[in-house]
Amino acid sequence: MGIGGSITLMVVGAILAFAVRDNISGVDLSMVGYICLAAGVLWMIVTFALMAQRNNTTHREVIERHDDTRPPSVPPAA
Repeated sequence: MGIGGSITLMVVGAILAFAVRDNISGVDLSMVGYICLAAGVLWMIVTFALMAQRNNTTHREVIERHDDTRPPSVPPAA
C-alpha cells in the first residue's frame, strides 16, 4: 500500500483543495486538502526511500576449493 496509498491521498487532497467549494462550519476544506496533499507527498518520499534501501543489498558468493597440490611421496633412499 505504499505508492498506491500515497497517490490516493494526494488525489483526495487535490479534490478537496481545488474542486470542493462547500462550507462546513469550523472546517476549511481547502486547508484539509493541502494537508492531505502534503501527507501524500511525504508518504511517497518515505516509500521511495524504503524501496531504495531494500534494493541496495549486496550479495557475496563464497566458493571453497580444495586442490590436492601435495607433491607425490618420494620413496626413501636405499
